[in-house]
Amino acid sequence: MFDLDRFQEIWVTITRNKVRSLLTGFGVFWGIFMLMIMLGAGHGLERGMLKGIDGFATNSCFMGSNITGEPYKGFQKGRLWRIHNRDLELLKEFVPEMEHVSPILFGGRGTNNVVRDEHSGSFGVRGLNANYTAIEQQRMMYGRFINDIDIVQKRKVCVIGTAVYEELFPAKGNPLGQYLRVNGIYYQVVGVASGVSNISIGGRPEESVIIPFTTMQQISNQGDVIDILAATAKPNQSVKVMEEKMRKILKTYNSIAPTDMQAIWGFNLEEQFNIFKYLFLGIAVLIWIVGSGTLIAGIVGVSNIMLVTVKERTKEIGIRRALGAKPRTIIGQIMSESLVLTSIAGLLGLSFGILCLYLADTYMLQKAENMFLSDPMVSFGTAILSTVILLISGLFAGSIPAMRALRIKAIDAIREE
Repeated sequence: MFDLDRFQEIWVTITRNKVRSLLTGFGVFWGIFMLMIMLGAGHGLERGMLKGIDGFATNSCFMGSNITGEPYKGFQKGRLWRIHNRDLELLKEFVPEMEHVSPILFGGRGTNNVVRDEHSGSFGVRGLNANYTAIEQQRMMYGRFINDIDIVQKRKVCVIGTAVYEELFPAKGNPLGQYLRVNGIYYQVVGVASGVSNISIGGRPEESVIIPFTTMQQISNQGDVIDILAATAKPNQSVKVMEEKMRKILKTYNSIAPTDMQAIWGFNLEEQFNIFKYLFLGIAVLIWIVGSGTLIAGIVGVSNIMLVTVKERTKEIGIRRALGAKPRTIIGQIMSESLVLTSIAGLLGLSFGILCLYLADTYMLQKAENMFLSDPMVSFGTAILSTVILLISGLFAGSIPAMRALRIKAIDAIREE
């Protein structure tokens, strides 16, 4: 005879257990999903910010002259001094930590100061050394960069930015060998380049005309004056130590008080890079703490559901104990259920999180190339580590209910109603 009441009781129990398991599994799913999203967003934020200095040597510094802030050796406060070529040679001689040093000069940017035939535009002009590419990388579209022969012979050649090329050569084509009039003087184009980073020293490289700094010194009638010095340190050498020695040399040979902090301005890219590094280390630690807390909440839910399961199956476990079931069999059953529930929910959360990050990365590449987030993905090692943590958590979640199941005595379980 079909017992409808018993069937309904069994169906309610099964449904209740399924709903309970789904809700508990969702807690684990959400925990690992949020951990992946936060880790990916943190990585994307780091890549987006560091992308701004990609192409610049992180072991570099820049400095230039300013008015003095203290009187010294008969000179009054407020004296305007300039860096000269002799300072460049002194730095090469007395600063052994320095690997590359390049002068930077700036030319005028007047209205339509760069002309080719009937085409013209207003662009910045910079005088650079041949080794400047060791400090700021250049992506060459055509030709070459300034070389040592250009510097020594003071050639009237130029490297134009991609924006200059598009403005003055609307028909495209190879511009090498063509002549441009820059601030009234003709230069032959030897290359077309664009900067790699978003940092601009005296203007964006794409909108600049670069000529040999010796040529610019000659045509500007300013002697051997240098506007800015850019330098990189040798491997394993401190940029801060190099910068301090450079300042000391410049002050000594230009009659500037050693304590004058105003006479030389500059910035250390290594220090800025280290600030970013420690900032993102702190963000990563915070993400792991918050994400792990969310995951632990889900694991606690799994442990609780397994405790309820053990309570509901007290009679079954007691009978199995009475029939000779070994402790490891009881433990294996409880822990395997916990591990399966945690693994399925966790791996689904892991996969869905990575899928969402992939879709976000694809969207940003197509629609938002210059956003502050870049490549918001998690590494393979991070995914493996998260999986290992997930499996260990699943075993831990089942260990407490399993120990409770072992404490069930067969005689007491059989008496359970």
